[in-house]
Amino acid sequence: MKEDIRIHLNDSRQLEKMYRANKNNFKREFSELYPELKGNALADFWNERLNYENEEINWGTGRELGIVIIASLFAGLIARLPDLLPITDAFFYPRNTAFVIFPLLTAYFAWKNKLSVGKIVFIVFTIIAGMLLINFLPDVRKSDTLILACIHLPLFLWSVLGFAFVGGRQNNEQRRLGFLKYNGDLIVMTTLILISGAILTGITIGLFSLIGFNIEEYYFKNVAVFGLAAAPIIGTYLTQTNPQLVGKVSPVIAKLFSPLVVVMLSAYLIAILYSGKDPYQDRDFLLIFNALLIGVLAIIFFSIAETSNSGKSRVQTGILFILSVLTVLVNGIALSAILFRISEFGITPNRIAVLGGNMLILINLLLVTLQLFRVLAKKSDITSVGKSISFYLPVYFIWTIIVTFFFPFIFGFK
Repeated sequence: MKEDIRIHLNDSRQLEKMYRANKNNFKREFSELYPELKGNALADFWNERLNYENEEINWGTGRELGIVIIASLFAGLIARLPDLLPITDAFFYPRNTAFVIFPLLTAYFAWKNKLSVGKIVFIVFTIIAGMLLINFLPDVRKSDTLILACIHLPLFLWSVLGFAFVGGRQNNEQRRLGFLKYNGDLIVMTTLILISGAILTGITIGLFSLIGFNIEEYYFKNVAVFGLAAAPIIGTYLTQTNPQLVGKVSPVIAKLFSPLVVVMLSAYLIAILYSGKDPYQDRDFLLIFNALLIGVLAIIFFSIAETSNSGKSRVQTGILFILSVLTVLVNGIALSAILFRISEFGITPNRIAVLGGNMLILINLLLVTLQLFRVLAKKSDITSVGKSISFYLPVYFIWTIIVTFFFPFIFGFK
């Protein structure tokens, strides 16, 4: 669509037709293209028009709203399959929770972006392949590879969702960063929806209990499950049709939490020296250490996506640089601890998975840290940091494929 916008830049009527054909896609593509068009009278007019903040909530077309409602109900039915089919909760939910949400969100973006038949076939094939593999893996009571597959499968499906969001286009760094920003906005919106749902649940159950009806079991099985499954879908729809709802909240959260995490991580690293905890010997501590690493990494990526989107901020860039350096230090400790455990206790699927994941994260962090340093040294701009993240995202996708699809066979389902 970008090329069409360029071609018809001076044809107001044609631009209007393109806009009305797909408003969200037109706005997204025009916003990415506008820095090149700034100064053109018609381009400036369209920029003002598209970025005018309407205080009213846009509920989209009736067709879009109907599709979202159907998708939400379908997600609830998937979540309730253990009650409808002879499947135990213990078997179904660890393997299939990700299939409640990700395929439907992927279908939504595939529809919105009007993907080609070939790309849709690829998406359907990958989702079905993941579903068949995870459900046909042996139901072994203690299987590290099964646990690893269940952990990495949501990441695999998240990557497929990213493919649909980007539109399957290659070398589109801005759209990949947009995907990270979408995830941050979705977390904010879904959290608000869930909080509202929790309040409604409490009021409903309380009111019915006052008149002698104990509806807890029925409510959670038939209403709450559907609400939980629908929350990310509705959250996605609202963020896509009303970007202004969280458009100002997410940057504030990014700027607020980045310095707080710097302080927390610095204090935590100092406290480790006095706690006596040893990641080289304490397996549980090492697991928590890695969970901390992933959480901080997510904050860095989300903050950079917001900073790249909102423009230059030297103070914010400096904070992100310090946070990246601290995270590299945490990653280095975790990586050395994993290598020590492998040398002392041998190779296991868990250790190899954690080792591979930590090495990939370390390389990505070093690239990000280097680019942040170049920005602070005024040798580059903030967009280069975003490119170093977006360029690397497919590497994580490949790793999730290896762990999810190949580890169970490599290690004999152990």
